Amino acid sequence: MADLIPSISEKIGRFGVLCVGVVGFAALGACARPPVSSEINDPHEAENRHVHAFNVALDKAVLRPIAEGAGGSGTGPFATGVKNFASNLDAPGDVLNDLLQLRVGRAAHNTLRFAVNSTIGLGGLFDPARAMGVEAKETDFGETLYVWGVNEGYYMELPFIGPSTARDTFGRVVDYAINPLGLFVKPPESYIGTAAQVLDKVESRARHAETVDSILYGSADSYAQTRLLYLQNRHYQLGQTPADDSFEDPYAQ
Repeated sequence: MADLIPSISEKIGRFGVLCVGVVGFAALGACARPPVSSEINDPHEAENRHVHAFNVALDKAVLRPIAEGAGGSGTGPFATGVKNFASNLDAPGDVLNDLLQLRVGRAAHNTLRFAVNSTIGLGGLFDPARAMGVEAKETDFGETLYVWGVNEGYYMELPFIGPSTARDTFGRVVDYAINPLGLFVKPPESYIGTAAQVLDKVESRARHAETVDSILYGSADSYAQTRLLYLQNRHYQLGQTPADDSFEDPYAQ
């Protein structure tokens, strides 16, 4: 126990330094939120198309067959439990990003949701918070950067992950680094969370099979279609544009 306390204190100290650095970075950003550009910023389209071709080949050879082989629609009790558990693991990161965005009410909302689902919901396998009217209000560090006034930068397609932007790619890295659960959950226990994320990816592919197949295999130019729909959907998530109901992220968790 004596050895454990300094270890936890050291982790909290490093986490605090990281948070201070993040907040300091925010001070360098503009206060006004950046406007939506009417033009697609894709200076690395040739490279992105190569990555897109790799992702489509991976989906065709691995992800889609596994999702189809699971024999379900991604909406059964098992799939729902996996989705709930994976979502609950992300909740502490949502709370931290809410605080960095100065959305204290949303931070309290997501904290309550995490507490309820982690206890009554048996670690997040069930979602009693939703039945209580405490719906998920997801966010990420990419949105935090947007709130701070950072432009989205150029479009990117990432191997295994899919469509993104320069801002959201940096946000993914920071989200991984600052998630509070990472302070205390280490291997081998952390492998459970990783496995849940992978399983949820497979179940998500099964849930949205028809839409994803139409985008990746039914489009004349699946790269351009994926890019357009991703950017439209992301702008909607950030409150910048109306929704495009036709988009389903092929790589959503």
